[in-house]
Amino acid sequence: MNTLYLIDDLQAARKKLAFPVGLVPTMGYLHEGHISLVRRARRECASVIATIFVNPTQFGPQEDFAAYPRDLPRDLALFEQNGVDIAWLPEQNEMYPPDFQTWVNVEDVTQPLEGKMRPGHFRGVTTIVAKLFNAAQPDRAYFGQKDAQQAVVIRKMAEDLNFPIEIIICPTVRESDGLAMSSRNVYLDPAQRQAALVLYKSLKAAHEAFINGINDAEQLRLVMSDTISQEPLAKPQYVSCANPETLEELSGPVSRALISLAVVIGKTRLIDNLLIGEV
Repeated sequence: MNTLYLIDDLQAARKKLAFPVGLVPTMGYLHEGHISLVRRARRECASVIATIFVNPTQFGPQEDFAAYPRDLPRDLALFEQNGVDIAWLPEQNEMYPPDFQTWVNVEDVTQPLEGKMRPGHFRGVTTIVAKLFNAAQPDRAYFGQKDAQQAVVIRKMAEDLNFPIEIIICPTVRESDGLAMSSRNVYLDPAQRQAALVLYKSLKAAHEAFINGINDAEQLRLVMSDTISQEPLAKPQYVSCANPETLEELSGPVSRALISLAVVIGKTRLIDNLLIGEV
């Protein structure tokens, strides 16, 4: 595995890679969710580039950028064990030099849900992903369904800006008890870790209600809210039943939807989602 830090070095090495090239962008502190993306890229592509960059511009002023977990030696070992050809680890000044002033904004699909709760978050996401795309020039890029809105936003950006890249969204990877894998799970103490199961429990309750004939969007949101309310440590920020492409909240009977939620457990903010119906 070749470990690189500069854009020029990455682009020089990229020219020597066999086609097609898969890109797996990460912020490090890898878990099985990240590794599942690497493995899929390895299966589907002749060459794999994986990145680690904790992107400061997608963190709000009250969020956990400085405390975000990091373990670079472990991450690099996992990349190498799973067949990454190039690990790219740009420094902050490489991605955002002192005179940096250009941003990528995707409009409507960034406004609800995470965009409403975390102003400026998606501007940071789309800008850094666009820069990663330009630097690595992949044929395919791999992201997880756990960050459902991010997946929608990146698809839209790639379409609107004519990136010649296939965006591949891979299933959420969960712990054996259903908790979606996240680097932030490390913040949870044992009681909070148990309480965090309410996210998936709420989504499953809504999904089961849907399967059993309750297809009204507001009723599905109520099922999730009622389930969350049973967990004293859980403080919901939103529950959503939305169009999977536009992320607009649905009303009345639905045949397909993205159900999602954000919940704070202790000081840790967690998100999760499920696609239901004819998706």
